[in-house]
This record gives sequence, C-alpha cells and structure tokens, in this order.
Amino acid sequence: MSNLLDFLGTTGFVSITWENLIMILVGIVFIFLAIKKDYEPLLLVPIGMGAIVGNIPTVPSMALSVYDDGSVLQYLYFGVSHGIYPPLIFLGIGAMTDFSTMLSNPKLVLLGAAAQVGVFLTFLGALALGFTLEEAGAIGIIGGADGPTSIFLSSRLAPKLLGPIAIAAYSYMALVPVIQPPIMKLLTSREERLIRMKPPRKVSSREKMIFPVAAFLICTMIAPGAIVLLGMMFFGNLLKESLVTERLAATARTAMIDIVTILLGFCVGASTQADTFLTKQSMLIFGLGALSFAVATAGGVLFAKFMNLFLEDKINPLVGAAGVSAVPDSARVVQMVGQQEDPHNFLLMHAMAPNVAGVIGSAVAAGVLWAVLS
Repeated sequence: MSNLLDFLGTTGFVSITWENLIMILVGIVFIFLAIKKDYEPLLLVPIGMGAIVGNIPTVPSMALSVYDDGSVLQYLYFGVSHGIYPPLIFLGIGAMTDFSTMLSNPKLVLLGAAAQVGVFLTFLGALALGFTLEEAGAIGIIGGADGPTSIFLSSRLAPKLLGPIAIAAYSYMALVPVIQPPIMKLLTSREERLIRMKPPRKVSSREKMIFPVAAFLICTMIAPGAIVLLGMMFFGNLLKESLVTERLAATARTAMIDIVTILLGFCVGASTQADTFLTKQSMLIFGLGALSFAVATAGGVLFAKFMNLFLEDKINPLVGAAGVSAVPDSARVVQMVGQQEDPHNFLLMHAMAPNVAGVIGSAVAAGVLWAVLS
C-alpha cells in the first residue's frame, strides 16, 4: 500500500492545477483550429501539442520540462532560447520566395514598409504599460506578424517573455483570415475593392540573381542587427535563383524548413507552462499583439489609399493589407476579399509584393530595435 501511495503521488492527477487545465485546453483549441478551420496547421498543430505536453505536471526530481536543466526538451528548446531556429526558417523562406512581383513593381515595397507602423506604435504602447525598453522592443515586433523574427528578437532582448511573445505572434499569424478582412472592408469602399491592377512585367533571371546580394547589402548597411535573418533569407533566395544549386534550394525549402518548423513549434508550445505563462504580463502582451496586428493591417491599407492620390495607375488598397509579413496568408486573404467583390479580379501576385517586402521590413525593424535597445 505504501508503494501504491508513493506511485499515486507521482501521477499528474495529484499535482495538476486549474491553470494547467486551461493551458491544455488552449493546446486542444489550437489543434482544433488547425484541423477544422485550416488555420496555419503547420504551426498550430506542433504548438498545440507542445502546450499539452508542457502542462502535464511532473515530479520535481525528474528533469522533463524545457526549463529543467539537463532535460531532453531543454536541449531542443536551446534552438529557440538562443535564436538558432529563426534564421534557419528564414533560409527556407528565402529558398521558396519569388521576388519577381516586387521587382516588377517596386513602389509596392512602400506598402510593406508602411505596415511596420504597427511595430513602433506597439513599442510605444508597451512602454506606456510599464514594460522596459528591451521588453517593449521585443513585444513591438509582434506587429509585423512574423513569428521567427519575434522569437529571434525576444531571445536577444527579453528572454523571459519569449514564450508569450512567440505564442502571440504565431496565434495572430494563424488568425490572419479572421482579423484582417473586417479591417480591410472597413477602410475601403466597394469601388476601391474593385480596382484592377496591370499584370506585372516579366523579370529577368539576371535581376533575380542580383537582387538578393544587392538587397542584403542595402538592408544590412541600414540595420546591421538584421544580418543573421536577412543573410540567411537572401542566401536561400540566391540558392533558388542562381539555377546551379537547385538541390540545396530544394532541401532548404522542403526537408530542412519542415524539420525546423516542427522543433520550433513544439518547443514554443512546451514553453507555455501555466506557472510561467498565465501572468498579467502575458495577457498584456496578447492584447498589445492584437492591437499591433490591426494597426499594421490598417497602416498598409491607408498608405495604399494615400499613394493613389499621386498615381495614375491606381493600386487596389486591399493589397496594402499584405504588408504584414504573414507569408503567404495575408496575400491569400487579399485575393479572397477582392474576389468577393469581383470573382475575376486576381490580386494574389500583386499582394505577394508587399507581403515579401513585409518580411524584409520586419527583419529590418528588428535589427533597428536590437541595435538601439541592446
């Protein structure tokens, strides 16, 4: 009987708390949204399962969680806490990204830059709520809707807030189809949503090969803190566009990015232990994240409307919403909302220009914040 009681004392049923149950439920909801609603399943399934695993109570003498020295999960979490996984994600993104539309219509880059207003307004909002400069900078990058960049910057500036920031960034990335359409429709008229844009011009292979090198030099001279992220992304793009390293490009955009996504998502989910996650700070971060994402979307749409005041060939303002760097979901949402008004209006390729520009913009913003605040 004594041995039986000792065994029962080690089970999770004895030490589980209502906070653990809430986080387990959150993990189940993430998995449900991924499977039932198809909201970023490649992210939400690993994160959801990780949240369930991370909130099973363990025996204090056993090293099991991501926060226990010597545990297997801690070794896997090392890639998150030290910012190793995000650059590898960027390498895969670069290897699968086509910058042709952006190169054919460079003015659309401005929409990606305009959407970064959410980053800096959220930074100011976080300061107003009492966060430190470093914490506010890490929280602000959520406005770019870029999970890897959020993880990378928070690992540099605010490691203690890494879990809430990562979950907030990836949650809002997954909820792009829910959050963006109401804002887009509120800020545009039906006539604006019906605007048809000229087909993009054909971009030569030479331009595509020159771009990653030239863009890297320009961006990192402005923001040296973005060297790691942009260096990996443009390296991946060069592998793709050089036409002589297709095997490497194929590996980067398939097997490698899939492996890293699995590890990153699962470890981020496992870091959401109730005692470290369900705090006042975490709730504030989620609120600021929602606000920043809405502001970033609105910033892109409104700037497109502003540009139309000076352009003969008008931009469909919906395209501005793709300035956040949730690739390619924001571009798909633009296409979806545009076709609700006109089923024959194809905005996807146009929207990809500010979408990929937003990825660059969020990395540059992270580099600027890191340089100024570190």
